[in-house]
Amino acid sequence: MHAYLLTFSFLTSFVVTLLIVRSSRRHGRLSADHDLSGPQKFHTRPVPRIGGVSIMAAFLVGAGILQWRGSNLANALCLLLAASAPAFLSGLAEDLTKNVSPRRRLVFTAASACLAVWWLQSVLVRTAIPGMDLLMPWAPFAITITVFVVTGVANAVNIIDGFNGLASMCVLMMAAAIAYVASQVGDNLVMTCSLILIGGVVGFFFWNFPSGMIFLGDGGAYFLGFMLAELCVLLLHRNPQVSPIFTLLLCAYPVFETLFSIYRKKWLRGISPGVPDGVHLHMLVYKRLMRLMVGAPIDRRKAVRNSMTSPYLWLLCLASVIPAVLWWNNTMVLTCFLVLFMVSYVMLYWSIVRFKTPKWMVFRR
Repeated sequence: MHAYLLTFSFLTSFVVTLLIVRSSRRHGRLSADHDLSGPQKFHTRPVPRIGGVSIMAAFLVGAGILQWRGSNLANALCLLLAASAPAFLSGLAEDLTKNVSPRRRLVFTAASACLAVWWLQSVLVRTAIPGMDLLMPWAPFAITITVFVVTGVANAVNIIDGFNGLASMCVLMMAAAIAYVASQVGDNLVMTCSLILIGGVVGFFFWNFPSGMIFLGDGGAYFLGFMLAELCVLLLHRNPQVSPIFTLLLCAYPVFETLFSIYRKKWLRGISPGVPDGVHLHMLVYKRLMRLMVGAPIDRRKAVRNSMTSPYLWLLCLASVIPAVLWWNNTMVLTCFLVLFMVSYVMLYWSIVRFKTPKWMVFRR
């Protein structure tokens, strides 16, 4: 059954993405990203940015298969998809109209989190953070923390969606880790949803990396972030043997990137955290570590540098995913690795921003 769902979710995403890419050549005025000059723009031609539609389609097909086979998981998956609608549709509206502010998207994503709480009882009940767990039995506090966490993770995935394959591969690795832990604790719902997510992301990834023929867009990034966060919350809520720090370490790269960016903008630069800039870690890797195709035409050079930036950040993400998987039920060990990750991130960032990157990290060709 699981192999069946994985296969069909992959095929659905793969085919739908292909159709979007093909149709955009004739009807891409609405769906393509034509802005090639913004501080966070690194593509060289208009590209369709509604890749999230293909991943949503994969989930719809997965839900349909579960319904057809009479699975008792079908209702929960349908409710989860319905809850994701505000987050996905607000992002998709931004992709199509370029007129939905980040604040509105966050509000709609928070609404999605509230719907998941209401329909699925998807609420954090413990955090392993000293002092906070004393308040978690109080339902209003637990719900508030849950909505904040889900909204934050969804926004964090959107923030790292800057280069071909970056966000999709990171989500793929994290979803695989969730599927593994869910299988260890016997949580069939979380494992099934994770496998559908994996299939959908892989089908999209084939067209996104390395050529960048399609982007996730805000709809896809918010949808993936929401699903990732909800699977983490459901895994913790339903399985007390899983450490809360497992999910925090698992999502360490996008979450800490977001927190560090807020600190950097608000306290170091004195600007609003919502103002886009060009000094996120993945952008610095692109600008200062990718010394490729010197002398080649600028379009070709930018395209190659774009695709070669993502593997650097995949390794960074993997540095938190691997220990999270190996010690998913050991809070002390997970906490140590979380602190190590944060320290390593800050050291890496400041070494690049101050032009003190070790030579072996600079990629030349």
